[in-house]
Amino acid sequence: MRERCVSWVVRIFLFLDVLLLLATVLPLMPTPAWWSRAGEFPRLQIAAILLVVVLLQFLLLPRAPAYWLMLAVPIACLAWQVFWILPYTPLFPCEVRRGSRDANDQRALSVLVANVLMSNRRWESLRERIEAVDPDIVLLLETDAWWEDRMRYLRSSHPHGLDCPLDNRYGMHLYSRLTVENAVIEFLVEEDVPSMHMTVVLRSGEQVRFRALHPTPPAPTENPTSRERDAELLVVARAVAKDPARVIVTGDFNDVAWSPTTRLFRKVSRLLDPRIGRGMFSTFHAALPFLRWPLDHVFHSDDFTLLQMEVLPRFGSDHLPIHYRLQYEPAVKPLQEAPAPDADDHAEAVEKTRAGGASPADVPRARVSVAVQR
Repeated sequence: MRERCVSWVVRIFLFLDVLLLLATVLPLMPTPAWWSRAGEFPRLQIAAILLVVVLLQFLLLPRAPAYWLMLAVPIACLAWQVFWILPYTPLFPCEVRRGSRDANDQRALSVLVANVLMSNRRWESLRERIEAVDPDIVLLLETDAWWEDRMRYLRSSHPHGLDCPLDNRYGMHLYSRLTVENAVIEFLVEEDVPSMHMTVVLRSGEQVRFRALHPTPPAPTENPTSRERDAELLVVARAVAKDPARVIVTGDFNDVAWSPTTRLFRKVSRLLDPRIGRGMFSTFHAALPFLRWPLDHVFHSDDFTLLQMEVLPRFGSDHLPIHYRLQYEPAVKPLQEAPAPDADDHAEAVEKTRAGGASPADVPRARVSVAVQR
Protein backbone atom coordinates (compact mmCIF):
# COMPACT_ATOMS: atom_id res chain seq x y z
CA MET A 1 0.00 0.00 0.00
CA ARG A 2 2.79 2.42 0.94
CA GLU A 3 4.68 1.63 -2.29
CA ARG A 4 1.52 2.35 -4.31
CA CYS A 5 1.10 5.73 -2.59
CA VAL A 6 4.74 6.58 -3.28
CA SER A 7 4.25 5.58 -6.90
CA TRP A 8 1.30 7.95 -7.30
CA VAL A 9 3.14 10.78 -5.57
CA VAL A 10 6.10 10.29 -7.90
CA ARG A 11 3.79 10.38 -10.94
CA ILE A 12 2.16 13.59 -9.77
CA PHE A 13 5.51 15.25 -9.22
CA LEU A 14 6.80 14.02 -12.57
CA PHE A 15 3.79 15.59 -14.26
CA LEU A 16 4.33 18.89 -12.41
CA ASP A 17 8.05 18.87 -13.17
CA VAL A 18 7.46 18.37 -16.89
CA LEU A 19 4.76 21.05 -16.96
CA LEU A 20 6.93 23.59 -15.14
CA LEU A 21 9.94 22.67 -17.25
CA LEU A 22 7.91 23.44 -20.38
CA ALA A 23 6.77 26.76 -18.90
CA THR A 24 10.43 27.61 -18.26
CA VAL A 25 11.83 26.40 -21.58
CA LEU A 26 9.19 27.76 -24.00
CA PRO A 27 10.30 31.42 -23.63
CA LEU A 28 13.84 30.33 -24.55
CA MET A 29 12.74 29.32 -28.03
CA PRO A 30 13.96 31.75 -30.72
CA THR A 31 10.50 32.54 -32.03
CA PRO A 32 8.31 35.66 -31.72
CA ALA A 33 5.15 33.49 -31.55
CA TRP A 34 2.74 34.57 -28.82
CA TRP A 35 2.66 31.13 -27.16
CA SER A 36 6.41 31.38 -26.57
CA ARG A 37 6.56 35.05 -25.54
CA ALA A 38 3.60 34.62 -23.17
CA GLY A 39 5.82 32.53 -20.89
CA GLU A 40 7.89 35.63 -20.10
CA PHE A 41 5.04 37.32 -18.24
CA PRO A 42 4.20 35.10 -15.21
CA ARG A 43 7.77 34.42 -14.03
CA LEU A 44 6.92 35.41 -10.45
CA GLN A 45 3.90 33.09 -10.38
CA ILE A 46 5.86 30.22 -11.96
CA ALA A 47 8.67 30.75 -9.44
CA ALA A 48 6.19 30.63 -6.55
CA ILE A 49 4.73 27.33 -7.81
CA LEU A 50 8.22 25.93 -8.34
CA LEU A 51 9.20 26.81 -4.78
CA VAL A 52 6.19 24.93 -3.40
CA VAL A 53 6.90 21.92 -5.65
CA VAL A 54 10.57 21.84 -4.57
CA LEU A 55 9.64 21.91 -0.89
CA LEU A 56 6.98 19.22 -1.26
CA GLN A 57 9.26 16.94 -3.25
CA PHE A 58 12.00 17.34 -0.68
CA LEU A 59 9.61 16.46 2.13
CA LEU A 60 7.57 13.69 0.50
CA LEU A 61 9.86 11.77 -1.81
CA PRO A 62 12.18 9.01 -0.55
CA ARG A 63 15.87 9.78 -0.09
CA ALA A 64 17.20 7.94 -3.13
CA PRO A 65 19.54 9.02 -5.99
CA ALA A 66 16.78 8.84 -8.61
CA TYR A 67 14.54 11.15 -6.63
CA TRP A 68 17.39 13.60 -5.95
CA LEU A 69 17.94 13.75 -9.70
CA MET A 70 14.22 14.34 -10.18
CA LEU A 71 14.34 17.19 -7.63
CA ALA A 72 17.12 18.88 -9.61
CA VAL A 73 14.69 19.76 -12.42
CA PRO A 74 12.40 22.13 -10.49
CA ILE A 75 15.40 23.56 -8.60
CA ALA A 76 17.10 24.47 -11.89
CA CYS A 77 13.86 25.95 -13.23
CA LEU A 78 13.40 27.95 -10.03
CA ALA A 79 16.92 29.34 -10.25
CA TRP A 80 16.32 30.41 -13.85
CA GLN A 81 13.05 32.19 -13.02
CA VAL A 82 14.63 33.96 -10.03
CA PHE A 83 17.51 35.11 -12.23
CA TRP A 84 15.06 37.19 -14.31
CA ILE A 85 12.93 38.65 -11.53
CA LEU A 86 15.55 39.21 -8.80
CA PRO A 87 16.50 42.74 -10.00
CA TYR A 88 12.91 43.79 -9.35
CA THR A 89 13.08 43.01 -5.65
CA PRO A 90 14.62 44.90 -2.69
CA LEU A 91 17.35 42.22 -2.65
CA PHE A 92 18.99 43.94 -5.62
CA PRO A 93 20.87 47.30 -5.57
CA CYS A 94 18.81 50.29 -6.68
CA GLU A 95 19.67 51.44 -10.19
CA VAL A 96 18.22 54.94 -9.70
CA ARG A 97 19.19 57.07 -6.73
CA ARG A 98 16.65 58.66 -4.41
CA GLY A 99 16.18 62.36 -5.15
CA SER A 100 17.96 64.87 -2.94
CA ARG A 101 15.84 66.61 -0.32
CA ASP A 102 17.50 69.93 -1.03
CA ALA A 103 17.13 69.60 -4.81
CA ASN A 104 15.45 72.36 -6.80
CA ASP A 105 11.73 71.54 -6.94
CA GLN A 106 11.53 73.54 -10.17
CA ARG A 107 13.30 70.60 -11.80
CA ALA A 108 10.73 67.99 -10.68
CA LEU A 109 7.80 66.57 -12.62
CA SER A 110 5.14 64.02 -11.77
CA VAL A 111 3.34 61.71 -14.18
CA LEU A 112 0.27 59.48 -13.87
CA VAL A 113 -0.11 56.69 -16.44
CA ALA A 114 -3.42 54.84 -16.71
CA ASN A 115 -4.69 52.32 -19.23
CA VAL A 116 -8.40 53.07 -18.82
CA LEU A 117 -9.81 49.94 -20.58
CA MET A 118 -11.90 51.39 -23.40
CA SER A 119 -15.12 49.64 -22.30
CA ASN A 120 -14.73 50.85 -18.70
CA ARG A 121 -17.21 53.57 -17.74
CA ARG A 122 -16.02 54.42 -14.22
CA TRP A 123 -14.40 57.69 -15.22
CA GLU A 124 -15.30 59.34 -11.90
CA SER A 125 -13.08 56.82 -10.10
CA LEU A 126 -10.20 57.72 -12.37
CA ARG A 127 -10.86 61.38 -11.67
CA GLU A 128 -10.52 60.66 -7.95
CA ARG A 129 -7.14 58.96 -8.55
CA ILE A 130 -5.92 61.93 -10.58
CA GLU A 131 -7.06 64.50 -7.99
CA ALA A 132 -5.46 62.51 -5.17
CA VAL A 133 -1.93 62.78 -6.63
CA ASP A 134 -2.35 65.96 -8.71
CA PRO A 135 0.27 65.05 -11.37
CA ASP A 136 1.89 67.46 -13.80
CA ILE A 137 1.22 65.07 -16.69
CA VAL A 138 -1.69 62.63 -17.16
CA LEU A 139 -1.22 59.96 -19.81
CA LEU A 140 -4.34 57.94 -20.62
CA LEU A 141 -4.31 54.87 -22.87
CA GLU A 142 -7.12 52.95 -24.63
CA THR A 143 -9.12 56.17 -24.85
CA ASP A 144 -11.88 56.71 -27.43
CA ALA A 145 -14.21 59.65 -28.12
CA TRP A 146 -16.33 58.74 -25.06
CA TRP A 147 -13.31 58.96 -22.77
CA GLU A 148 -12.13 62.15 -24.45
CA ASP A 149 -15.46 63.79 -23.69
CA ARG A 150 -15.43 62.68 -20.03
CA MET A 151 -11.85 63.80 -19.40
CA ARG A 152 -12.28 67.15 -21.12
CA TYR A 153 -12.40 68.82 -17.70
CA LEU A 154 -8.62 68.24 -17.40
CA ARG A 155 -7.96 70.81 -20.08
CA SER A 156 -8.65 73.64 -17.64
CA SER A 157 -5.83 72.57 -15.30
CA HIS A 158 -3.67 70.73 -17.85
CA PRO A 159 -4.11 72.79 -21.05
CA HIS A 160 -1.18 71.34 -23.00
CA GLY A 161 -0.97 67.95 -24.64
CA LEU A 162 -2.20 65.72 -27.44
CA ASP A 163 -5.50 64.03 -28.31
CA CYS A 164 -5.74 60.80 -30.32
CA PRO A 165 -9.13 59.12 -29.71
CA LEU A 166 -9.44 55.71 -31.41
CA ASP A 167 -12.02 52.94 -31.16
CA ASN A 168 -9.47 50.12 -31.58
CA ARG A 169 -8.20 50.17 -27.94
CA TYR A 170 -5.07 52.12 -28.91
CA GLY A 171 -6.28 55.67 -28.45
CA MET A 172 -4.08 58.00 -26.37
CA HIS A 173 -4.58 61.30 -24.57
CA LEU A 174 -1.96 63.36 -22.79
CA TYR A 175 -2.77 66.31 -20.53
CA SER A 176 0.01 68.51 -19.14
CA ARG A 177 0.12 71.57 -16.91
CA LEU A 178 3.72 72.04 -18.02
CA THR A 179 4.33 73.66 -21.38
CA VAL A 180 4.63 71.18 -24.25
CA GLU A 181 6.50 71.89 -27.48
CA ASN A 182 7.06 70.07 -30.78
CA ALA A 183 4.35 67.53 -29.96
CA VAL A 184 3.50 64.94 -32.57
CA ILE A 185 1.58 61.68 -32.83
CA GLU A 186 3.52 59.04 -34.74
CA PHE A 187 2.51 55.66 -36.12
CA LEU A 188 5.92 54.02 -35.96
CA VAL A 189 5.15 50.45 -36.99
CA GLU A 190 1.41 49.78 -37.31
CA GLU A 191 -0.83 52.23 -39.11
CA ASP A 192 -3.49 52.24 -36.37
CA VAL A 193 -1.22 52.17 -33.29
CA PRO A 194 -0.03 55.65 -32.27
CA SER A 195 2.73 56.90 -30.02
CA MET A 196 3.32 60.41 -28.69
CA HIS A 197 6.55 62.39 -28.77
CA MET A 198 7.10 65.89 -27.42
CA THR A 199 9.31 68.24 -25.46
CA VAL A 200 8.13 69.10 -21.93
CA VAL A 201 9.41 72.33 -20.40
CA LEU A 202 10.12 72.03 -16.67
CA ARG A 203 9.33 74.88 -14.29
CA SER A 204 13.05 75.63 -14.31
CA GLY A 205 12.87 76.25 -18.06
CA GLU A 206 14.88 73.12 -18.92
CA GLN A 207 13.50 70.86 -21.61
CA VAL A 208 12.82 67.13 -21.36
CA ARG A 209 12.08 64.83 -24.29
CA PHE A 210 8.95 62.82 -23.43
CA ARG A 211 7.75 59.74 -25.31
CA ALA A 212 4.57 57.73 -24.65
CA LEU A 213 4.07 54.23 -26.09
CA HIS A 214 1.38 51.56 -26.26
CA PRO A 215 2.35 48.84 -28.78
CA THR A 216 0.19 45.80 -29.44
CA PRO A 217 0.80 42.66 -27.34
CA PRO A 218 1.66 39.18 -28.58
CA ALA A 219 -1.69 37.47 -28.04
CA PRO A 220 -4.03 35.31 -30.14
CA THR A 221 -6.67 38.07 -30.10
CA GLU A 222 -4.19 40.83 -30.98
CA ASN A 223 -0.98 39.85 -32.79
CA PRO A 224 0.10 36.25 -33.34
CA THR A 225 3.71 37.34 -32.78
CA SER A 226 5.65 39.97 -30.84
CA ARG A 227 7.33 41.38 -33.98
CA GLU A 228 5.39 44.66 -34.11
CA ARG A 229 5.70 45.29 -30.37
CA ASP A 230 9.42 44.56 -30.36
CA ALA A 231 10.00 46.75 -33.42
CA GLU A 232 8.20 49.75 -31.91
CA LEU A 233 10.12 49.53 -28.65
CA LEU A 234 13.43 49.28 -30.46
CA VAL A 235 12.63 52.04 -32.95
CA VAL A 236 12.19 54.34 -29.97
CA ALA A 237 15.25 52.93 -28.19
CA ARG A 238 17.46 53.67 -31.18
CA ALA A 239 16.00 57.15 -31.57
CA VAL A 240 16.68 57.86 -27.87
CA ALA A 241 20.26 56.63 -28.28
CA LYS A 242 20.86 59.47 -30.75
CA ASP A 243 19.93 62.08 -28.13
CA PRO A 244 20.01 60.44 -24.67
CA ALA A 245 20.04 63.55 -22.46
CA ARG A 246 16.93 64.45 -20.43
CA VAL A 247 14.48 61.89 -21.79
CA ILE A 248 11.55 59.94 -20.32
CA VAL A 249 9.86 57.01 -22.06
CA THR A 250 6.66 55.73 -20.49
CA GLY A 251 3.39 53.91 -21.17
CA ASP A 252 1.93 50.44 -21.45
CA PHE A 253 4.58 48.43 -23.28
CA ASN A 254 2.53 45.21 -23.27
CA ASP A 255 5.77 43.63 -22.13
CA VAL A 256 7.13 42.83 -18.70
CA ALA A 257 10.11 44.63 -17.21
CA TRP A 258 12.29 41.49 -17.17
CA SER A 259 11.69 40.29 -20.74
CA PRO A 260 14.62 40.03 -23.19
CA THR A 261 12.97 42.67 -25.41
CA THR A 262 12.63 45.23 -22.63
CA ARG A 263 16.18 44.48 -21.50
CA LEU A 264 17.36 45.09 -25.07
CA PHE A 265 15.32 48.31 -25.16
CA ARG A 266 17.09 49.51 -22.00
CA LYS A 267 20.55 48.62 -23.27
CA VAL A 268 20.12 50.23 -26.69
CA SER A 269 18.49 53.38 -25.28
CA ARG A 270 20.78 53.43 -22.22
CA LEU A 271 17.81 54.38 -20.03
CA LEU A 272 17.42 53.54 -16.35
CA ASP A 273 14.59 51.69 -14.63
CA PRO A 274 13.65 53.15 -11.20
CA ARG A 275 11.97 49.86 -10.19
CA ILE A 276 15.24 47.95 -10.10
CA GLY A 277 16.10 47.32 -6.46
CA ARG A 278 12.71 48.64 -5.29
CA GLY A 279 9.98 46.29 -6.51
CA MET A 280 7.93 45.18 -9.47
CA PHE A 281 5.15 47.79 -9.25
CA SER A 282 2.84 45.40 -11.10
CA THR A 283 -0.18 46.98 -12.78
CA PHE A 284 -1.93 44.15 -14.70
CA HIS A 285 -4.30 42.37 -14.05
CA ALA A 286 -6.04 44.73 -11.64
CA ALA A 287 -8.75 42.21 -10.70
CA LEU A 288 -6.35 39.30 -10.13
CA PRO A 289 -3.83 40.17 -7.39
CA PHE A 290 -2.18 36.74 -7.60
CA LEU A 291 -1.82 36.93 -11.38
CA ARG A 292 -0.27 40.35 -11.84
CA TRP A 293 2.85 41.63 -13.58
CA PRO A 294 4.43 44.99 -14.57
CA LEU A 295 3.13 46.15 -17.96
CA ASP A 296 3.13 49.92 -17.38
CA HIS A 297 6.61 51.38 -17.37
CA VAL A 298 8.80 54.41 -16.94
CA PHE A 299 12.40 54.62 -18.16
CA HIS A 300 14.55 57.72 -18.03
CA SER A 301 18.03 59.05 -18.71
CA ASP A 302 20.72 58.89 -16.05
CA ASP A 303 20.35 62.57 -15.14
CA PHE A 304 17.08 61.96 -13.25
CA THR A 305 16.53 60.71 -9.72
CA LEU A 306 13.38 59.22 -8.21
CA LEU A 307 11.30 61.14 -5.69
CA GLN A 308 8.26 58.86 -5.55
CA MET A 309 6.72 55.85 -7.27
CA GLU A 310 3.45 54.12 -6.45
CA VAL A 311 0.74 51.93 -7.93
CA LEU A 312 -2.68 53.45 -7.26
CA PRO A 313 -5.97 51.66 -6.38
CA ARG A 314 -8.34 50.21 -8.97
CA PHE A 315 -10.78 52.40 -10.85
CA GLY A 316 -12.58 49.84 -13.04
CA SER A 317 -9.88 49.11 -15.60
CA ASP A 318 -7.92 45.88 -15.97
CA HIS A 319 -4.80 48.01 -15.31
CA LEU A 320 -3.88 49.82 -12.12
CA PRO A 321 -2.67 53.42 -12.55
CA ILE A 322 0.97 54.12 -11.82
CA HIS A 323 2.23 57.46 -10.51
CA TYR A 324 5.83 58.63 -10.30
CA ARG A 325 7.79 61.80 -9.56
CA LEU A 326 11.22 62.38 -11.06
CA GLN A 327 13.82 65.05 -10.33
CA TYR A 328 16.23 66.36 -12.93
CA GLU A 329 19.61 66.29 -11.17
CA PRO A 330 22.48 66.34 -13.69
CA ALA A 331 25.01 66.07 -10.85
CA VAL A 332 24.06 62.38 -10.32
CA LYS A 333 24.89 61.42 -13.89
CA PRO A 334 28.38 60.04 -13.01
CA LEU A 335 26.86 58.11 -10.08
CA GLN A 336 24.20 56.23 -12.05
CA GLU A 337 25.44 53.55 -14.40
CA ALA A 338 23.29 53.19 -17.48
CA PRO A 339 23.19 49.80 -19.23
CA ALA A 340 25.41 49.69 -22.31
CA PRO A 341 24.84 47.76 -25.55
CA ASP A 342 27.46 45.77 -27.42
CA ALA A 343 27.72 45.03 -31.12
CA ASP A 344 25.42 41.99 -30.82
CA ASP A 345 22.76 44.11 -29.11
CA HIS A 346 22.84 46.66 -31.92
CA ALA A 347 22.62 43.91 -34.54
CA GLU A 348 19.68 42.29 -32.75
CA ALA A 349 17.90 45.65 -32.50
CA VAL A 350 18.30 46.21 -36.26
CA GLU A 351 17.05 42.70 -36.99
CA LYS A 352 13.99 43.02 -34.77
CA THR A 353 13.22 46.47 -36.15
CA ARG A 354 13.31 45.14 -39.70
CA ALA A 355 11.28 42.02 -38.80
CA GLY A 356 8.52 44.23 -37.39
CA GLY A 357 8.21 46.21 -40.61
CA ALA A 358 9.90 49.41 -39.41
CA SER A 359 12.82 51.19 -41.02
CA PRO A 360 16.24 49.74 -40.07
CA ALA A 361 17.82 53.21 -40.44
CA ASP A 362 19.75 54.64 -37.53
CA VAL A 363 17.07 57.28 -36.96
CA PRO A 364 13.76 55.61 -37.92
CA ARG A 365 10.99 57.80 -39.25
CA ALA A 366 7.29 57.51 -38.53
CA ARG A 367 4.94 56.34 -41.26
CA VAL A 368 2.61 59.15 -40.29
CA SER A 369 3.31 62.19 -38.16
CA VAL A 370 0.37 64.40 -37.14
CA ALA A 371 0.81 67.60 -35.17
CA VAL A 372 -2.38 68.03 -33.14
CA GLN A 373 -1.04 69.82 -30.11
CA ARG A 374 -3.71 71.57 -28.07
